[in-house]
Amino acid sequence: MGNTAIPGPIAQNLGFRTMCSSGGNVISFSAESYMPNTAIHEQAPATLPALGVRAVSIQAFLLLAAAFLLPAAFHAAGLPVRLLLPMHWPIILVGLCYGWRSGLIVGAAAPAVSFLISGHPLPHILPSMTFELAAYGALAGLFKQQIRLNGMLSAALAVIGGRLVFIAIVLSTAAVAQPFFEYAKAALLPGIPAAIAQIILLPLLATWWVRRESRGS
Repeated sequence: MGNTAIPGPIAQNLGFRTMCSSGGNVISFSAESYMPNTAIHEQAPATLPALGVRAVSIQAFLLLAAAFLLPAAFHAAGLPVRLLLPMHWPIILVGLCYGWRSGLIVGAAAPAVSFLISGHPLPHILPSMTFELAAYGALAGLFKQQIRLNGMLSAALAVIGGRLVFIAIVLSTAAVAQPFFEYAKAALLPGIPAAIAQIILLPLLATWWVRRESRGS
């Protein structure tokens, strides 16, 4: 297409730059320059829809991984469970990928499912672990899905929040007989390296999975 002239006042209303000619104020533009650059870089959503056969199946698998598969594999390999925290990884990942509701449900269910399958965690520690894991999943999803923080910050706040919930439940229920600080040192400090790894690695995995599933939908 050739060049087209638009009267000056109309061009100004449209936000175009006008040029002066003998016939009055006009703006000259080509068809290529008329259309603005409408290329939109599609961004992956913060989290994926939690419903649907595929989404529910994946969440069920992550629940099973947290409740039984990873702890059993770590125990069988002789790996230090308190150091590596196998139940925590899938729960935080569910929250980052599928939102706070899924994180809450899967996190709350994992200790009970684990107890039904393996007898662990022991009954006296089951309530505190239930609230702790529910907090991990819910907070990771809340910060990522609702507040729209980046994945790393969402995971970090979830890890801190889950630890605080665990401490609060242990204190309020007097679930352990040994002095609290001695128990907290034994229960929490060994897991710090794993928590740092979760904060770094899980957001990367979640971002990859959300983008992959979004492209496929």
